[in-house]
Amino acid sequence: MRFVKYHGAGNDFVVVDARFAEHDWAAVATQMCERRRGIGSDGIILVAPPTESVPVMKMFNPDGSEAEACGNGLRCFVRYVVDSGIVDATAFDVDTLGGRRHVTVLGAADGVQDAAEVSMGRPIFEPAQVPVHVLDGGVPVLGLLLAVGDVPVEVNVVSMGNPHAVTFIKDSVASYPLREVGPLMEKHEAFPARVNFEIANVIGRGDIEARVWERGAGETLACGSGACAIAVMAHLLGYCDDMVRIHLPGGVLTVTWNGEDNEVLLRGPVKRVFAGEWPE
Repeated sequence: MRFVKYHGAGNDFVVVDARFAEHDWAAVATQMCERRRGIGSDGIILVAPPTESVPVMKMFNPDGSEAEACGNGLRCFVRYVVDSGIVDATAFDVDTLGGRRHVTVLGAADGVQDAAEVSMGRPIFEPAQVPVHVLDGGVPVLGLLLAVGDVPVEVNVVSMGNPHAVTFIKDSVASYPLREVGPLMEKHEAFPARVNFEIANVIGRGDIEARVWERGAGETLACGSGACAIAVMAHLLGYCDDMVRIHLPGGVLTVTWNGEDNEVLLRGPVKRVFAGEWPE
């Protein structure tokens, strides 16, 4: 099985052309993503059979679960299908489990692109659609106080095609015990489909530093949908303007949203790492 590995701001993925292949992709993902006995990645991305001539992306997490949305993965997908000649365009649509997304290749020079901008869809605030269990049913869900172990954590909840809980802190995110709190938040009873958990520190109206615990993957160097969730929540709370840079351990992602009923745009780097063969 031929694969190519890419990363977007350190969020790394194994990409496979699966248009003419059938496998137990959940099982393949757990094997490929393993960092000691496999290739090592935050997930595998498949080029699935197209629908209506629109390329289809599917993504599986390291635990074998399928993800509805992945902004960094979508940018890696974009580069793969353009690099491999599957798509001959610099702007096109991609079908994902979370819906159809418009993508644009940026920084093209000598046939090599180093960035992409992707539509991440409209934020979803309705609790039942996130999904999140709340008592008062307020929309959007802001300042929800949850008991996580022995620690109370205040979160703001949104779906970017997948569920996110964002908490804002005043201290540096580097000191936050994410590896202890993250797994508990991911599986908290308030989130029936589990949740991605982001901690964020607003360092200016145009800049936010953050770390992310991804559902099914653990802490990653970057998360595209997580960056979008942070930007949306920060905008609603009046912390940032329409465009904001999210500083993650793996790099910087730029998110644009004007607070109205428009799609969120995510811009960031994407790099090819290496290619190889995986024994089927």
